[in-house]
This record gives sequence, structure tokens and C-alpha cells, in this order.
Amino acid sequence: MSTIARKVEKIVSPVYEVGGSLRDELRGVEPVDYDFATPHRPEYIEEQIRGVGRRPFLTGKRFGTIGVRFDGRLVEITTFRTERYREGSRNPEVAFVEGITEDLARRDFTINAIARRGGRIIDPFDGRKDIERALIRAVGSPARRFSEDPLRMLRAVRFAAQLGFDVEEKTFRAVIRSSYRILQVSKERWVMEMDKILLAPFLKEGLYHFMDSGLCRFMIPELSLQKDYDQNCRHHAHNLWEHTVRVVEGSPPDLNMRWAALLHDMAKPFVRVEKGNRSTYAGHDLLGYDMVRRLGAHLRWSKERIETVSRLVRDHRAPDSPLKQADDAAKQ
Repeated sequence: MSTIARKVEKIVSPVYEVGGSLRDELRGVEPVDYDFATPHRPEYIEEQIRGVGRRPFLTGKRFGTIGVRFDGRLVEITTFRTERYREGSRNPEVAFVEGITEDLARRDFTINAIARRGGRIIDPFDGRKDIERALIRAVGSPARRFSEDPLRMLRAVRFAAQLGFDVEEKTFRAVIRSSYRILQVSKERWVMEMDKILLAPFLKEGLYHFMDSGLCRFMIPELSLQKDYDQNCRHHAHNLWEHTVRVVEGSPPDLNMRWAALLHDMAKPFVRVEKGNRSTYAGHDLLGYDMVRRLGAHLRWSKERIETVSRLVRDHRAPDSPLKQADDAAKQ
């Protein structure tokens, strides 16, 4: 049992460590945030937290979640629950349940559907085995999990990028079949996941999953044109998508820089001109500037991000561009 778990159990008992924090502990990685589950109702959890002189965070109370901070770390304690989604709604109808196994069954992937109390591990879906195999596998039916909340498809890509895990074949096929459902999810939720992907340690793998899953086709259709796109240009040894991935991977780990790297050649297919047996792309930087500004508004970026990313794209060929080194290195 972790130190945080001991502190939580002094407030609420019984309580189980669950989800991503336990997954990371089992991988030998220190969690950033901690998640716990308990049979107690949220009102009782809130009362217990106040009773020891701590401040409860109540943003998720209607879904059964109460937050509290220990040593600067956010801890969330959630009542055992199941979720039911109405067609077309991403807000679940929550029903509280009595057992930890029922609670784990509602979760997205097996690596997140593990619980621990004391030294006892509850792992009804073989999540530990999938951690050992470095595999992202949906709990139960992948199609059902993704119909409940289509953002889970993009979360699978994000976990691949963050953990270096592969997506299990059946689960990935379900993402491909259901990729159009990502249009049901708010753009703000898209951007939250994409931001994490762009700063993840296994970024390249995440971007390939993003493209190959079909999610890119519905989220950023202009970018999806780059897959297997032969540039037919003497300056480039790679197809357009391979080049883009290399530029993103080689750019500084700053969100605006990474977005600009991802989108820097988005306009190329729209300005292509054939000269002899080669292709040229004059003006793709200027058109890219306009396309990024429109895309940024569509994704509901801040005005500051739209301005910064679009200018980086416009100027990416300039000698003093912070993207130029990564762009040049990715050509060979």
C-alpha cells in the first residue's frame, strides 16, 4: 500500500486504489494523481474529509467523485458506480453499486481496470498481464466501450503515445470501424488529448496510431491527405506523413511548436504543381497560415495559440525559424 493510500484509508474505509495511478505503480512509475474507489456515498466521503480539517473538491460530486489534496497531489475518491449513456449524449447517467468488480467493469481499458486494497489485487480483466505485454485492450466489448464514450478511441492513441504500448488488434479494429463517432465529442476534449499526445515520450507511435486508426480523417481531414503521399521532390526522401512525423519528433517539446510541426506542411497537397518529372509546392507556407487559422478556430483554440501556431507555420522556411532545423533534418 502506498503512503497516499494509507492517508486516504484513515479518512474513508474501505477504499481501493484504482485506475491510472495503480497502473503506473505496477509499472514502477510514480503517479502524478491518485484515484480511489469506495462503497461509501459521496456525501459521506465529503463529510469525512471535512471532519479531518481538509477541503473537499466537489466538481465531480454529481458523478460520485470527491477530491482532496495530500502533499500537493490531487486525490479523487469515487463511489463504486456503473454508467449508462443515452444515445447522442456524452454525459453518463450514474448508478451507484456495491461491488468493486462492477465498478471496474465500466472502465475503458484493462490496464485501468485494476484495484488494490492493502496487499490484495483485484484484476478481473487481466490488466496486469496486459501491462506485462505492453498492450492496450478494451474492457469487454470494444465497440460497446467506444459507443459509450467515443473519446476512448483517442485515449487509446494517447496511452500508446504515453506508455509505448501497442493497441490490441481487436480493440484497434473497433477504433477503425467507429472512428467517425469521434465527431460526437467536443473539440475541447479532442484538443486535451492531442496536447498530451504531442508531448508524450512515444510521440511517433501515437501519431502513427492517430493516422492509421482513421481518427485523423475525421478530426483534421486536411492532414489525413498526407498518408502515403509521395512528394515527388528531390529535397525529400520520405513521403509527406513520414516527413511530418519526423519534424514533430525533432521539434522542441513545446505545445505550440509541436502543433506547428504537425501542421507545417498541411497545405502542400493543395498547391502542388508539376514541373517536368518533379513536383513543387510554392506558397504552401502562406496557404498553411490561413488553413491553420481556420483549423484553430474550429478546434476552439485560444486566440494566442491560433496566432502563435499560424505564424510558426507561415515562417517555417525562414532561416531564423525555430522549426527549420527539425524540418531540414527530416528531409533525409
